[in-house]
Amino acid sequence: MPRLNLPLLKLLFACSVAMPLAAQAAERPNVIVIFIDDMGYGDVGFNGATGPKTPNLDRMASEGMKFTDFYVGCAVCSGSRTSLMTGAHYQRLSMNAVLFPNSAAGLHPDEVTIAETLGEAGYATACVGKWHLGHLPPCLPTQQGFQSYFGIPYSNDMWIDPANKLAADIQLREGLTLAEVKAGHRKRNWVPLMRDDEVIEYPADQTTLTQRYTEESIRFINAHKDGPFFLYLPHTMVHLPLAVSEAFAGRTGKLIWDAIEEVDWSVGEILKAVRAAGIDQQTLVIFTSDNGAAVGSSLPLRAKKASVYDGGIREPTLMRWPGKIPAGSVCSEVAATIDVLPTVAKLAGAKLSDRKIDGHDIWALMSGQEGAKSPHTTYCLMHGPGTVRSGRWKFYPWQEGKGGQRNAATGRPASTDPVQLYDTVADIGETTNVAAQHPEMVARLQTAFDAHVAEIQANRRPTAPLIRPADSPTAARPGQPRAKAKQKRKKAAK
Repeated sequence: MPRLNLPLLKLLFACSVAMPLAAQAAERPNVIVIFIDDMGYGDVGFNGATGPKTPNLDRMASEGMKFTDFYVGCAVCSGSRTSLMTGAHYQRLSMNAVLFPNSAAGLHPDEVTIAETLGEAGYATACVGKWHLGHLPPCLPTQQGFQSYFGIPYSNDMWIDPANKLAADIQLREGLTLAEVKAGHRKRNWVPLMRDDEVIEYPADQTTLTQRYTEESIRFINAHKDGPFFLYLPHTMVHLPLAVSEAFAGRTGKLIWDAIEEVDWSVGEILKAVRAAGIDQQTLVIFTSDNGAAVGSSLPLRAKKASVYDGGIREPTLMRWPGKIPAGSVCSEVAATIDVLPTVAKLAGAKLSDRKIDGHDIWALMSGQEGAKSPHTTYCLMHGPGTVRSGRWKFYPWQEGKGGQRNAATGRPASTDPVQLYDTVADIGETTNVAAQHPEMVARLQTAFDAHVAEIQANRRPTAPLIRPADSPTAARPGQPRAKAKQKRKKAAK
């Protein structure tokens, strides 16, 4: 019997293990998430918009997959970003739906973001744009897994918090002096532009933000084209106050359409940079919005931003990865931003935290696997008066007209039924309440909603207090007396 060559066998075994691992590492995609602010379902050509022209997004749809039933975790800013970044419902993390410069807390650093998950797997990470999960330590992007940050810390209709660190070479605009800013100057719609943890420009020139975010993102792509990298690009536009660069001003006759077209231009530039860097086949690009339209169109859906009707939480969504996501495809299964983290973690070979999240891996949907179904038997949201989506059905555990939902009129008399149920396939505008005709479905979805609320309330995790210098002026709303703001803050701390 011939003698076994043990060293050779060990070498062959090592190679057999290493080769699949190397192949897996080579297939790990770069990940770009483009998150628009306040863009509605009907604001884009690939969903039928006829006002603004969105040729770059329309091309992205033809080269990737359009999701027709993709949901966010909240109908307004901070809650929606929390769900995207952590894969968890914002109520589970005790986050406010909207944070302000005078908010006292933000996303807890113990929560694990997409950036931290991918960073631990060897990805370079950058956030370029609007953060809105806490504007002071320990909640800044660079303390939540991003190696670099460039953008505004919250919505562009807010104001500066004097507690933020000012860069030594800060650019002050509008005739302001450093002494005025340090003394606590505040004005609505004047917001700071930050790099990492310092304010570098105040007030930010909002007409340049879309262009500068795009340029910053392209620099990051080129610097890390050897990959892998994660770029999170949460645009400031098209949130009010609207602003565009000179190249797009007056282009369409409507400022909102100008702003949409500039965002579309930005998407085109990002994809062009990816192609030019030779990494098109290695890059997954996800495009969606944080909530429904504030100024633009959420048609044919009902209602707009701040509502849990579909016009507030069902978003225009595209996903593109040449050779992996089928070109020109459409997915009508229910998916959501909470699914992004677990999905890209799997694609990156990254380990998920043991902290409970609410999202699921949706790669089977994204890759167009035959017969793939939504992982959400029920998708429950507690935002506002609450809602549940299940298959074709959308359920509301409250009476139509009683939920405080803005821009929700249908032109028909409101139903007097105590709850609402709509067939979103037959009635995409949610105009006809069919709860009375489907009592078994109503009972099932009410039970699911109640169980969801009970589980979240029983397992809430804390936010993190923002750290303010002891001698910092208040960040009260402009026009609010400082003494009153200080008293209000003391009361909130009790």
